[in-house]
Amino acid sequence: MNSDIIRQAVATGCANSPKAKILQVGKYYPPHRGGIETYLQTLCCALQDQFDVQVVVASDDDKASQEVLDGVSVCRVATKWTLSSAPLCPGMISKIRASDADIVHIHLPNPMAALAYLASGHRGQLVVSYHSDTVRQRVLGTFFEPFLHRLLRRSSAIIVSSPHYQETSSVLANYRDRCHVIPYGIDLNTFEHPNLADVARLRQQYGDRLVISVGRLVYYKGFEYLIRAMKDVRGRLLIIGDGPLRAKLRDLAAQSKISDKICFAGIVPDDLSPYYHAADVFVLASIARSEAFGIVQIEAMASGLPVVNTQLDSGVPFVSLHGQTGLTVPPADSESLAKAINRLLDDEALRRSLGNAARLRARQEFSLEAMVNRTMALYSTVMPPRSG
Repeated sequence: MNSDIIRQAVATGCANSPKAKILQVGKYYPPHRGGIETYLQTLCCALQDQFDVQVVVASDDDKASQEVLDGVSVCRVATKWTLSSAPLCPGMISKIRASDADIVHIHLPNPMAALAYLASGHRGQLVVSYHSDTVRQRVLGTFFEPFLHRLLRRSSAIIVSSPHYQETSSVLANYRDRCHVIPYGIDLNTFEHPNLADVARLRQQYGDRLVISVGRLVYYKGFEYLIRAMKDVRGRLLIIGDGPLRAKLRDLAAQSKISDKICFAGIVPDDLSPYYHAADVFVLASIARSEAFGIVQIEAMASGLPVVNTQLDSGVPFVSLHGQTGLTVPPADSESLAKAINRLLDDEALRRSLGNAARLRARQEFSLEAMVNRTMALYSTVMPPRSG
């Protein structure tokens, strides 16, 4: 969506009329941790000045709740069962049916939300954020696919986070005419201006030639390949995050006799910005299409770090560009990871040049303001005429 459309939408669109109602339907909502959950919260908080925003999601247990978080009304529907990590919440049907929202915005993959919307009979306009394909849950995905296509046919617009994902998704092949690329955006200010005292403390703690990686310790993040790569890297690795593979990854580091080169920091509850600024290189070693975008790349880029990422058939190589803002290597290839990391650690001029370009790309393409303006512009194109 070009900048002229965005400016026109912001100037003359629904922002200046009585607040239109937007119902955001997600899987979960913070404090539940997850990339889509964080994105949903960020988007809702940014939109609430211009729209009446309400959120319907699954609860983490069998209890329903209603609360207001940062000014956003959040309804958590009781989860009765869970199937292949998908919450089943029959009460979501009535919540959507009772809504008088002008636009229902559903975030996929989320079988329950899609089924609930179709069963609700809601007649408002439908916008779908297609965050990723269903990658691992093959059985559930096969059962759900006819309903997914019914939902997409019903939609007025489909938001995709990168042109790469739109082009490589077999599901979206028949809906290209209604797809709109709106990359994820974050508040860049925090990452551009860290607490310098914290940066100095972390540099003293971890030393020079520091490599950093951030993410859940799960299969598709490829941390095992990064750990194996560190055997040949002349530096140290700081891993921020936690997950089910933590013990396995620690054992791998010990077996590889490089435990002294790798620090597992766990979940950092505070500002991540000083950690990025204390490091020299950021690595996203993901190995599967489940990594649809890699928002942490934006955080690192805004902090002025060059990125080593992987050539996945997803949005990952779209965020940080090979040879421009970092280096891109084949997935599941420890040798290539090590070579790319060493190249950046050994060449300060290249590291600085790519890091500066990364910061500029983050400002131009992945700011929170850009994401919100593009979303508002899209809403304005599908918003039904309002009476009165």
